This record gives sequence, C-alpha cells and structure tokens, in this order.
Amino acid sequence: MNSDGIGRRRPPGVRETAQQPRMGRAEMRKAAQKGGKGGRRGAAAASAAVAAGPGKKRFIDYPRFGKTGVKRWLPSWRQWLTACLTVFAAFVGLVFYLYQTTQVPQLNDLVKDQNTIYYWADDSEMTRKGETNRQIVELSEISPNLQNAVIAAENQSFRTDSGIDPKGMLRAVYNMAKGGETQGASTITQQYVKNAYLSQEQTLSRKVKEFFITLKINQEKDKNEILKGYLNTSWFGRGANGAQAAAQAYYGVDAKDLNVCQSAMLAGLLKGAAYFDPTKPENKQRANDRWTWILEQMVKTKAITPEERAKCTTFPDPVPQKPSSSMNGEVSYLVDTANKYLMATDKTITQQMIDKGGLKVYTTFEKDKVDALKKAVDDVKGENLNLQKRPDLDKWVQFGSASIRPGDGAIVALYGGDGVENGHFDNNADAIGVQVGSTFKPFVLATAMQVGVQTATDDKGKPKRINADSRYLADDLSEIRKPDGSLVIGDDGKPYRQKNEDATKHGYVSLRQAMQYSYNVPFVQLNQDVGGQNVANIAEQMGIKKESFADPKTPTFALGTSTISPIRMATGYGTLAASGKESEPYSVTKVEVDGKERPGFGKKEPRVALEPAVADNVTDVLVNVASNGTGTKTKPLGRPVAGKTGTTDQNKSAWWVGYTPQLVTSVAMWREDPTKHERLSLNGTGGKESIHGGDIPTDIFTRYMKVALANEKKLDFPTPTPVGTEVDSSGAPSTASPTSSPTMTDTPSAPPTTQSTANQPPPAGNNPPQPPAPTQGPGCVPGVDCPAQPSQTPTQTNPGPTSSCGILGCHTPPPTTPPTDTPPPSGKPSGKPPTPSSTGGAQGGALLP
Repeated sequence: MNSDGIGRRRPPGVRETAQQPRMGRAEMRKAAQKGGKGGRRGAAAASAAVAAGPGKKRFIDYPRFGKTGVKRWLPSWRQWLTACLTVFAAFVGLVFYLYQTTQVPQLNDLVKDQNTIYYWADDSEMTRKGETNRQIVELSEISPNLQNAVIAAENQSFRTDSGIDPKGMLRAVYNMAKGGETQGASTITQQYVKNAYLSQEQTLSRKVKEFFITLKINQEKDKNEILKGYLNTSWFGRGANGAQAAAQAYYGVDAKDLNVCQSAMLAGLLKGAAYFDPTKPENKQRANDRWTWILEQMVKTKAITPEERAKCTTFPDPVPQKPSSSMNGEVSYLVDTANKYLMATDKTITQQMIDKGGLKVYTTFEKDKVDALKKAVDDVKGENLNLQKRPDLDKWVQFGSASIRPGDGAIVALYGGDGVENGHFDNNADAIGVQVGSTFKPFVLATAMQVGVQTATDDKGKPKRINADSRYLADDLSEIRKPDGSLVIGDDGKPYRQKNEDATKHGYVSLRQAMQYSYNVPFVQLNQDVGGQNVANIAEQMGIKKESFADPKTPTFALGTSTISPIRMATGYGTLAASGKESEPYSVTKVEVDGKERPGFGKKEPRVALEPAVADNVTDVLVNVASNGTGTKTKPLGRPVAGKTGTTDQNKSAWWVGYTPQLVTSVAMWREDPTKHERLSLNGTGGKESIHGGDIPTDIFTRYMKVALANEKKLDFPTPTPVGTEVDSSGAPSTASPTSSPTMTDTPSAPPTTQSTANQPPPAGNNPPQPPAPTQGPGCVPGVDCPAQPSQTPTQTNPGPTSSCGILGCHTPPPTTPPTDTPPPSGKPSGKPPTPSSTGGAQGGALLP
C-alpha cells in the first residue's frame, strides 16, 4: 500500500495520544484546501489530519469532531441525555423552591373591606362601592343544603380529590397562551385560592401562584376548612360575598336556614351571577334551567332523596333587591354604565373584581349636567303626569336620555330612570327594545347622499348621489316600488301601500320638506331606492350597533322599527354634529387597580364615517326640522339646533334626538308594564290624545340644554358645501309644483293647523307656525345663517287623519271607511304595520364593541 495513501499504517508500538503533536483545525482546513489543488499528496495530508483528531481534547465535543454535514451539528445521545437530566433537575429544584417559599396568609387578613371609588369628570368623588356585604361564619352556620348543592354543582369529587385538576389547568394555560377565552379553576380548592388569596386576573403568573398555594392548602387544611373558606369568599352577585351575605341578599334569611330549593338557586349563581341572577328577565330561563340541573345532581350524589327533590316544584324567586343608599338617584345608572365600559374595554376586569373593591374609576360624567337632566325630566313629569287623575294612563311611564360631546364621545350626562330607591333598577339610557321611529330617517337621507340611489347612475355608472332638493311622492297610502320599478308585495300577496300620519295627498315634495313634516312615504321609497342594507351599513358606521337593527329588507326599516338605545342614538347624531366623524362613546377616562393604572381607557381616535359635505347637508335639513317643522319646541333654547322627532306605531314610544355644535342629546319616552316587560300605548298619557316626539321629549331636551349650554357660546353649524344632485323619484313632475290640491309645497307656507299625530307640525298658539324652508343654495343653513323669509298666509290646511291605519303601512287602496290597525308579521314586507318589540327594558350593552 502506498505510504502516501489514506490507508497508511501506524508504526508498531506507536500509539496516538492527545499529547502527540497534531495539526490544529486551521491547519487541517489549509491541508484540505491544498488537497484539492496539490493532488494526492495534499489529500493524504488532509486524511492524516482527520485521522489524527483534534489538537486538544474538549470538555464538550460540540460541534462534533469527525462528523460532516448535518451530523456535525446533531448532539450525540449522551449529550441529549445529559441536557434532559439537567433541565429536569433544574425544574424539580425550582418547584421545590417555589413550594417551600410559598406563604399561605391567614384568611381573616384577606377579607378586609375595600372600596371601588367612582369620580366625577372634575375628579371629585361621586360614590364608592365596596364589599361591605360580607360576614365570615363557621361552616356549622351554613346550611348543609347549601354545602351539598355547591359540591354537586361545582366539584362532586371534592371530598376525595387532591385539590388540583391538572387537565383543567393545562387547558386554561393553553387558552391564555394562544389568546383565547380564559377558564376558571375546576376544583373548589382552586376556586377558594383564587377568591381568597389572589386577584381575579386571568394571567399565567396568577395560575402558577394558584397551583402552589393550592398544593399547600390541600396539605395543610382539611376539606371542611377549605369548604368553609370557599363559601365565605365566593361572589354570589347583588354585591354579596359569602354565603351569609348571599342568603340575606336573596332570601332575607341566615345561611343556616336555607332550604334545599333556595340552596340550589344560590349554588347556581357561582357559575356567574351576572348570567344566572333571576332578578333580570333575560336571565330567568337560564337560572331556572341551572336550578333544575343542580337539584338533579344533588339526587345523583345522594345529597338529597328523590322525595326531597320532588318538593322543589316552583322556582324560588328571590326577594326584591335592597338598594344601597350610596346608589340613589342617577348614580346607580352612571355606575352601571361605567362598569359596562370597564368590562368591555379590559376583559380582565370582572363584576366580581369590581365588587371586591380596590379600583379607582374616573368618569366623564359632569355632575351639573347630570343634575340638570334629572331636573328637566322630573319637572316635565310633574307638569304632565298625574296618577290621581289618570291612574292607568299615567302609570309606568319611562324616560331614557343620554348627552354626549360630538367629536369626542364623552358621555357627560345620563337619565336612566326613577332611581333604585324607587325600585327602578334597569338603566333606561342603555335600554334596547324601544323602537326609535322617525329619528331613523336621517340615516336614510345620509345614505342617499353618500352612497346614491340605484334608480339613477352617474357618468361612471355608479348609483347617483342625491341632495335634499330631490322630490319624492308623499301621498298617503302610496304604492312602494323596488329600484327596478316593480311593486313591493306584502305577505298577503297584494301591493304594499305606505301610510302617512294623515290621509292627505301632499304630492311630490322635496326630501327637505318630507323630513320637516316627517312624511313616511318618501323615506320608505327612498330606502328602497338606496337599499336597506346600505342604510344599515351607513348607520353602523355612524355609531349604531348592528345587533339593534330590525331586518333591513323590510320596507318599514326606514321608519325606525329598529330598537336602539339612547346612548347609541346620541352617538349616531353626534357623527352628524361632528361633520361626519364618528366618536365611540366612552364613560371612563382612567382606571387604577390596586394603585396601578390600566391602559386603554379614555377617548378613542374618531373615525370618518361620512363625507363632511354629506354630514353638514343632513344637518342643514335637521336645522329646518327644529326651526320650521316638528321640533319647534326647541326655539326657546335661543341658539342653532338640529334634530328629529320620532313616534312609533300605536304611539308606543316618542323620541327627540337633537344637537348643537357642542352637545348632542337623545330623549326617549315610553310606557312599560314591569311585570310583563311589555310596551303599552302612550295614547291618553298626560291627558293628551297622543304623545309625539315634538312634545314632551323635545320639551325635556330644551330645558336640559338651556342649563347644560348656559356657559357655552352660541355657535353656528358649518355652512354645507354642495353634495349630490336633484334626483326625483319615478313619476315626479318636471316642475317644482306638487300634484293636485297639495297642502305642502317647496315655497313658504304655513304648516297644517290640525294636529293629531306625532310627526305633524305643532298647532298654532304658543308656538306659531313657521313656513317650510325654501330650497336654498348650499351657501346657507336654514335657521342659522339664511336670510329671513317673508311669511305668507296659507291657502289650504291639512285635514285631520281620516284613517285608523297604523303609520307604518296598509295594504289596501284608500278606503271609504277607516281601515283597522293590524300588527304586521315580522320579516318579509307586508302591507301591515310591524309591531314594536315587546322585549321590555332589556339592557343592551350599548358601550360593548
């Protein structure tokens, strides 16, 4: 064999050792490079270097010597084993260290009363709310019925388990790591640790602490001690922490006196009192279902016999909630609104955490404005409602109101109801279920100006954007057509005919005039031309919550069959006041939790929802409503006002939503049977034949705004720039004159003198009739900077209504005898008027994203 070859043998008796001179790595690389150029001698040298091994033995052979390619970088099995053993030893050591150093504090040191404090916008204290409703009692003072119900509902293996549910904890950690929904502890021991020794935050660090404290408690305490701690620290809602407080809050008895039926109901609250408190109508069915399930589980675990279960046939309704004196007046509704905003903005803040205390909440509410709004409502109620004279008709009258700064979104005042001290717990300012009526029409007009109508196209083939001079037919009981010209057909198979508030044939009128006197027919047809879904999209952009919309495909969508909260109606109109910029409503500017400020609160950046020209032109039209139309009761305010009235079918609600450049305020009025949460007609309320938006709601608005804006200078709205073109509906005449025998024209004339429904102009008397606004150029806003128009004597007035049809439509041609008012089916278009929602004062989360 060639002595220069790779297979050269080592001389006998010579052994390679680490001490023998060898080439270093750099020398070996050079030798390898020479091997590529110098032929066999270089290759032999490189091979010899490889065979010789490293020049000095290393403690860790990595990268591995003698290996090439990927194998050079793969650790050996010895290295893998060594690393795993090292990591395992470190983990065991860490666990042992954390277990030994974990301290379990005494329970009594952890239940000290704390307060959540709420502040007005000027940082003065509004109220404080803390866990004063708690009393530590011995396990012997807690009914065995409640103990067994809680174990059956929460942790049936409690008496025998180790206190830890590893699968549940890993699942919770995994969900938190991926940003998913957090999950609570699975065992009673873990829940006790969370309640007593930790915050309610769902974080990874809290889960680690929970694990070690749980291990120690399970070793140091017996099961009865753990159960006692759990029942004394659990949150049951109604501000009650612990079994004794819960028994008193819900049933007015001590915890030791709870029976099986009551115990099962209270145990159900531990899964989430906000969702299972049966006091709230929307929770009643959930609470009943869970109560039934817990009783069945108690039979299954042999805590009770089937005979004892059979005695619980009727759900044990709790006693009425006792209001806290610190929550009287409007304060409870302000706190409710702030709490909803807290929990919607920061998901780690829960109602239990708020009740536990330790938060400082700085709100946007201005005390002087809140007081002024309450006084305005109370004064108007006192002047109009009399239960002694009208015990039935003036009963259960409700008001809800919200006042917001446009362009900012700060909620400065709310009216939520008569106060918890008077048994009214629902927050009317945030209530859904009340139809908004014609206050929805500005959203239809804004959509027509922003998106355009499908009945005409511009030079680019897109829907043509229109302006307020566009003329639409306003005759009572007019047929409604789709954009393709075909008739809208009702459920009865007949052409759908829309009802106005009166039976007059007004002919073709401008949309400005249609808004001024709130004619229904033009806006129902305009909604068809624009597309109901487009209207819904624009309204959502302006701040209305999607879930509050009625079906956009129904022909009456334009007439406000949607149920929108006062807060959100003020938000939508605030977008108009801010020239198209939508600002999300907010009620909290800053939050501190245990002394540390939480991020994410305060004003959000406004979003452009409408073109400024569109918003300003809609404002132009709404200024005319306040000056010359159905909103003339705002005139005593003595400054430019824009707004719109709204009244729903069967007079079940009445609205005014109005604004100045500095403030937007919505006012809603309705009647509701609290036992059934059913809407009732306002006809006859206050001794009036009917209540309309231009009456009591507008009066409240004006009284409040006088005080709220007393120190604000008078400002004009922006002068609108031109937008869109005049696009008349199909069949409109080529001249500005309406069809035969009109009572309303685009030229100045007095409004009707006969008024019987909400959307007709006010009668003569205290509010003299004003002429309708003439068609103006874009350079002036009627009621703000337009030159005064000469008054003219009307030649004809509107007769009173001759039909008893609902305002939302009839399917037959004008009859010779008054048609009857029938409720509509929901969903598909119909010639029958839709029935307002009867969901009662359901609370909407008007502030949730």
